[in-house]
Amino acid sequence: MPWTGKHLAWMTDSTAVVTTSCGRSVKVYDFSYDMADSITMSAWAKHFRNHYCSDNEIDSLCLPMKISRKAYLENYKFPVKKIIYKEQKHGPATRAGDFAEILVSDVLTYHFKYWVPRVRYSFKVNPNSSDQGSDVVGMLLTEYGATRNELIVYEVKAKFTGSPINRLQDAVDHSDKDKRRLAESLNAIRQRLNWTGYTEESEKVIRFQNPEDNPYPLRYGAAAVVTKKVFDKNKLSETSTLKHSNKDSLDLMVIQGAEMMDLVHHLYEKAADEA
Repeated sequence: MPWTGKHLAWMTDSTAVVTTSCGRSVKVYDFSYDMADSITMSAWAKHFRNHYCSDNEIDSLCLPMKISRKAYLENYKFPVKKIIYKEQKHGPATRAGDFAEILVSDVLTYHFKYWVPRVRYSFKVNPNSSDQGSDVVGMLLTEYGATRNELIVYEVKAKFTGSPINRLQDAVDHSDKDKRRLAESLNAIRQRLNWTGYTEESEKVIRFQNPEDNPYPLRYGAAAVVTKKVFDKNKLSETSTLKHSNKDSLDLMVIQGAEMMDLVHHLYEKAADEA
């Protein structure tokens, strides 16, 4: 049965109202997850795991090394929970960042009906570093029931530990780079879809690769995914989009939840344990 984003039932519109210093409204969501809901967590863990390695191919990948599926995922696919070697120093931050990007991808897919290709994580050489390019690219296509074609590009930042800082402003600032790297990201998405056998989906990306001859609406987004302890309305309200080159087509989103790093670790562990 295909995944339908059941975990997003835990996400609701927040009562928190955040307006930026330049007068823009920020969409704020409360994510009240339930790790005791084993059925939903297991389904989510499978969906999450398959971003890194398809259940259909994992045996062929781990068999030559004579290791278990769990060991393969933990050693070759998932960012580490704790740093053991200096080469892993970015692992925990990458773990949080990957989770945040996939969660925003799910929001765009299941709430807003964009098609978001999920090929960003399975091609990493180093699981403990972030992949280059735009974080999340979503497409509206007539083939997928949309009334118009549209592309949206989201920059996503996470903050699950430490003191409150304005990660939304960081996302806005970094989003301004997406105009320069979008063509590279679309090319990478198309190649990766081809490599994984999704040739029909790959052909759909072509629609967005030549905006000069085939124009379409292009939107940008900046998202911060944070734990409640670092959620600070006052700091978020200081966000400014005035220097963003596409400020008139920039969406702003914040997702907050309690003890989010605990959830992240639990999801990675469940994804490996149930592989």
